[in-house]
Amino acid sequence: AQGNIRVTEGEVFYKDRPVHNHVVGRILDFMSNGEPYKPLLRFLEKLMLNPSRRAVNELYAFLEHKQMPLTPNGNFIAYKGVRDDFTDWYCGKFSNNIGDTNEMPRNSVCDDANQGCSSGFHAGSYDYAKGYASNGGNLMVVEIDPSDVVSVPHDCECQKLRTSKYKVVAHYETIEAPALEHELYDSGYGDDYD
Repeated sequence: AQGNIRVTEGEVFYKDRPVHNHVVGRILDFMSNGEPYKPLLRFLEKLMLNPSRRAVNELYAFLEHKQMPLTPNGNFIAYKGVRDDFTDWYCGKFSNNIGDTNEMPRNSVCDDANQGCSSGFHAGSYDYAKGYASNGGNLMVVEIDPSDVVSVPHDCECQKLRTSKYKVVAHYETIEAPALEHELYDSGYGDDYD
C-alpha cells in the first residue's frame, strides 16, 4: 500500500475501488519482476485525481506508446517545440525557459480529443515537438502532472496531448539528440525514491 493505492492478490485498488486500466498491468509486471514500481504507483495516484475519465483511461497507454518516461515522483516527461525566443508558437505570450511553469484554468483547455488544434498547452512526443523546434525554434523538455492532462487528441498519430499546466525542466542543445528512452527519468530526486 502507498497513499490511496493498495495492491492485494494481483489487484490494484484506489480508495478501495478496483482499478482497471493500462497502468495496472504495468504495476503488477514491475512488482513481480522486481523492477522499480513506486513511480508507477505515484503516477496512478496522481492520475486518479484527474477529473477526466477519458484522460484517466487513455493517458498511460499514450505515454507507453510514445516511450515517454515517468519521473520518480509520478509525473511524466514530454517535449515542447517553442520559438527561438523561448515563447510558445501559438501566441508568443508564454515563456518556456528552464524553470518556467505555465498554467491556465482547466476549463479553458479543449477536452474534445476529436479536435486536433484547439485551446490548451500542447506537449508531446520527441518526434512531434522536434517538428516545431526544427522551424528555427528550441526543443524543450517539460514535466507534467498526470492530474493536469485534459485530452489526447487523435490527430498527429496521437503524438500530442493538451494540458492545463506544465513545467519546463530542460533544453535540448541540439534537436538531433536522441529522445529520453528510459522508463524512469533521473531528475535528481535523491534517495527518497527507488
